Amino acid sequence: MNFEKVIIALDFSSEREAFRIVEELGEDIGFYKVGLELFCSCGPSIVKRLKDLGKKVFLDLKFHDIPNTVSRALNVCLQYDIDMLTLHGFGGEQMLRVSAKMKREVVKMSASTKLIAVTVLTSLDEKDLYNLGINISVHEIVKRLSSLAKDCGLDGVVSSARELPIIKEICGRDFLVVTPGIRSSEDLAYDQKRVVSAREALTMGADYLVIGRAVTSSPSPRNSLRRIFTS
Repeated sequence: MNFEKVIIALDFSSEREAFRIVEELGEDIGFYKVGLELFCSCGPSIVKRLKDLGKKVFLDLKFHDIPNTVSRALNVCLQYDIDMLTLHGFGGEQMLRVSAKMKREVVKMSASTKLIAVTVLTSLDEKDLYNLGINISVHEIVKRLSSLAKDCGLDGVVSSARELPIIKEICGRDFLVVTPGIRSSEDLAYDQKRVVSAREALTMGADYLVIGRAVTSSPSPRNSLRRIFTS
């Protein structure tokens, strides 16, 4: 079974826990997500260790601040030879443009590094947005943020597969869509609301699937990974 479109989320607080999963999945998985918890616990060394093993790294820090602060933080992170990095689309046009410009200007940056914008977290739905005073649909927000990210020079977005068709329609097939919230029909949704199956996401055109607790909290991560793609 080919898992080249799968990114496993190492949502742990220790290097030991993270590399237990990396070791168990072995050659099946070549791409891992390092998020806030693991990066705050281990720092850049966790990225280096994964890269030394020949793995790709998705550094999911979701930068969202004033343009100068994000640009400077991005400048540091691009030195780590990462393969993918996230910003929040809600940071706005100037933040996204400055970030894309920084990516182009960093000499030591790997040419393959992808800069992607988070649209609407899969833990949010229309009710959550309404409580924040946002009275337009998730679908419309994702559409607007995806168009903005493309216009600003980013490589793609993070979005639920439910919005995937419209993103590909307005931004083109080459614009990356990274899809979290992947579950099998038997898995718990945990704190995520807009979840889909792996088959659905791939059928809709997802470029990468981010899978976390459905695999990493399992007694048998490898078996759970295979079940996600067969259920």
